[in-house]
Amino acid sequence: MNTHRFLPRSVRNIPRAAAAVLALSAAAPFAAVAQSQENNYPTAERVLFVEACMAKHPGPRFEMISKCSCTLDKIAAEVPFGEFETMATATNAFSIGGERGNYIRDVEMLTDEIKRFRELQATAKKGCFINVDAK
Repeated sequence: MNTHRFLPRSVRNIPRAAAAVLALSAAAPFAAVAQSQENNYPTAERVLFVEACMAKHPGPRFEMISKCSCTLDKIAAEVPFGEFETMATATNAFSIGGERGNYIRDVEMLTDEIKRFRELQATAKKGCFINVDAK
């Protein structure tokens, strides 16, 4: 049975290669969504990161929103959220004074993660034109 007769005349005349291109282009947005979901950070975490970045690097509001969100986008392109969360938590805990802070500072794996996270942050900030020397 010839099934192409059930298709509209305009579709029947499309060469097979063109039909393949149309099919692939229709699937492309779904692939992009799947890829963007891979390193999708929760909105609340993005807001907190940008607010902390803006507090640490004062400047014109809109400019710093753009630069700080750019920084997080660069970090998100490099590491999934779970890894980011672990590195950020270890980095924040590293500054705890006293005996509790020693638990973090004494674990070599965590100090390696902290070093990697700080390097990742510095690279991202530099790529987004944030003064890395500012505190």
